[in-house]
Amino acid sequence: MKKLLPALLLLAAACKQKEYNADMLVKNAVVYTVDSNFTTANAFVVSGGKILAVGSADSLEQKYNAREVLDVQGAAVYPGFIDGHAHFYEYGMGLQQVNLVSTHSWPEIIDSVKTFADKNTDGWLIGNGWDQNDWTTKQFPDKAKLDSLFPMRPVLLSRVDGHAAIANQAALNIAGVKPGQTIVGGTIETRNGKLTGILVDNAVGIVTRKIPQPTPAMVDTALLSAQKNCFAVGLTTVDDCGLPYTMVNAINELQHKGDLKMRMYVMLADRPENYEYLFKKGAIKTPGLNVRSFKVYADGALGSRGACLLKPYADSAKWNGFLLSDPKHFEEIAPKIAAHGFQMCTHAIGDSAVRTMLKIYAANLKGKNDLRWRIEHSQIVSPEDIALFGKYSIIPSVQPTHATSDMYWAGKRLGKERLKTAYAYKQLLDQNGWIPLGTDFPVENINPLYTFYAAVERKDLKGFPEAGFQKENALSRIEALKGMTIWAAKANFEEKEKGSIEPGKYADFVILDKDIMKAKGSELPTIKVTKTYINGVKVYDKK
Repeated sequence: MKKLLPALLLLAAACKQKEYNADMLVKNAVVYTVDSNFTTANAFVVSGGKILAVGSADSLEQKYNAREVLDVQGAAVYPGFIDGHAHFYEYGMGLQQVNLVSTHSWPEIIDSVKTFADKNTDGWLIGNGWDQNDWTTKQFPDKAKLDSLFPMRPVLLSRVDGHAAIANQAALNIAGVKPGQTIVGGTIETRNGKLTGILVDNAVGIVTRKIPQPTPAMVDTALLSAQKNCFAVGLTTVDDCGLPYTMVNAINELQHKGDLKMRMYVMLADRPENYEYLFKKGAIKTPGLNVRSFKVYADGALGSRGACLLKPYADSAKWNGFLLSDPKHFEEIAPKIAAHGFQMCTHAIGDSAVRTMLKIYAANLKGKNDLRWRIEHSQIVSPEDIALFGKYSIIPSVQPTHATSDMYWAGKRLGKERLKTAYAYKQLLDQNGWIPLGTDFPVENINPLYTFYAAVERKDLKGFPEAGFQKENALSRIEALKGMTIWAAKANFEEKEKGSIEPGKYADFVILDKDIMKAKGSELPTIKVTKTYINGVKVYDKK
């Protein structure tokens, strides 16, 4: 019996060594942890959907026995990318509508609508993505051709930024729109006493409110199709800006079923029913859903001349744009949002809109704070107003590809002097020492690697301009990566659970085919995601 004891002890020890104490070991990687020291590692361990340990493969292999070993063979690994400003649900719905992105003329748009209508014979014809600034004739179109082709079927085609649209007469009739009609914070274009079909900002809503609500099946399809495409570009969290409260349950149920794995930070739209809902219910927080903020609209977009400027547009001498609501509205809702401890996130593009909201924020924030109220876009900021972001801890939430999309015509709208402090991401970063980045998709492409490229190179996908657009406001590669990981998480009050590869955080990570921290600038737009993981579970594989 005594002779058998050592053998039994050795057998027991061997069995113990074979027990799994981790779910996954990722090794032979260049792991950009994006921790406070921006350290790199070559391995990490995942257990229970979270990062268990980070370090060298040799030490981790000795300590942990993982069910799965992922040898990435020297590839670069990053925290899952976070889009700090997007329209996830709207993008998904757009995948079921007429895609007008990258069209180059009004006749091309007409052809696209006709093709779609032939295949989809019932209901409204909805399209998105046109931009008259991409056309040879850079003027808004009129509805005459739509009226002749679709005299009985309503049509609504939205501009790329969603702040302008063209409707045919059938749609205008349903909405009761009349020539000469006016609306606060919007424009109903009339020419020679007749409607052209062009609607700007609040005027668009007159028609969209008449469009039948999508079915639950259409909502699910929108969310899941958007998720599929976002996983393919490495997104693991998206900020969906401006949803109705009714979408919260739809998202929650789809996540509960396990179908919707995308993590979502939802901003509810600036509407009475949404305030009533969240004020009564309180903040909503699950591992996949965070609802604690409101999206408010101060003005429109620069491309449709709806951005509210301090001085007239350079290409429209008597026009300053407009606020979408009376300032009293913002002054009334800001203290209510503050009283309930929620975050206020305001779309403000023009320097007048930005100044209006900075002053209202300042009156409620009263100095340094941690409420993390945000100015979404912060696109054109008067030089004397930039310091207010730091003084009142106001977060500029920006989208770098807006700069490289707008640079062709922004100077015509603003003039040389005003353009200097437009898209000033580096100056804005310096105010608080951090800045969240996003895309504003579907206004821009969903790919966060284009965000990274635009932030650091300040060029379009063709490499223009050679020296970069206002390169003094480019971000470093470290800053850009932080902007789409840990800083985007911080803008959502989630920096303790995501945004870096550190023990205790969700195992959300992405693997690329090239290292964005070392690749040539010209290579950045061509880099692809090979794998995306959420909770340590693979949700995308390029194969």
